[in-house]
Amino acid sequence: MKSSHEPSTAESKETGYLHSIETFGTVDGPGIRLVLFFQGCPMRCLYCHNPDTWTPRKGQPATVDEIVKLYEKNKIYYQNGGITATGGEPLFQLSFLTELFEKAKEKGIHTCLDTSGILFSKKQEAAYVRLLNSTDLVLLDLKHSNPLGHKTLTGHTQDAVLDFLSFTEKRKTPVIIRHVIVSGMTDSQEELDGIGRIIAAHSNIKGLEVLPYHNMGEQKYEELGLGYPLKGMANLPQEQAANARKKILQSIAAYRN
Repeated sequence: MKSSHEPSTAESKETGYLHSIETFGTVDGPGIRLVLFFQGCPMRCLYCHNPDTWTPRKGQPATVDEIVKLYEKNKIYYQNGGITATGGEPLFQLSFLTELFEKAKEKGIHTCLDTSGILFSKKQEAAYVRLLNSTDLVLLDLKHSNPLGHKTLTGHTQDAVLDFLSFTEKRKTPVIIRHVIVSGMTDSQEELDGIGRIIAAHSNIKGLEVLPYHNMGEQKYEELGLGYPLKGMANLPQEQAANARKKILQSIAAYRN
């Protein structure tokens, strides 16, 4: 059941911080979209290609109304799309994100949240109910299927991620799972089977995107004076990611039978 919260139609005073904006994105949600890269992320994924989004309250300040105006300026191109919040980690700016999505829904704009779910807290359930009430689709980055692997890969435990996934199911919010295949880290049969097991247990998961590792972020690390954790690792061929996806789908089917 949806919350009785009614968003205000008054001009927004909320300000967020964006790393960048992609005006015509085609890979982060359905259709052509206005993609907002939020600033701030607590995760330190070994394959992260946006380390310049880690620090919060940097980047360009933007208000909800400025973003909606930008969308409406180009809305003729977004007829089958909408707005996607990605990052960084959008949940780092929960209040701003929620107000943006509420304003978007007032305008009939499709909203998509690309998140790791890492900042979800049951203590903030009311705030997350409000967010999901104005979220049409979640792209959930499922980094690893087991606690130790998740901690090694991201620097964080996975409890909040799985709690968030369960919460989206409770709220009946559609989810598409994203999983990155990194050679020697997330490509074992055991790992792919584990991803399938998690997906099979949740009825609101509507799709699966399996993405190959790439090293396009390596130069950013150098520019920031940081060591690249996976230096020397070659890009994963798309065919291997496609094969991994087939194995995950087989695992899902086995667990559901």
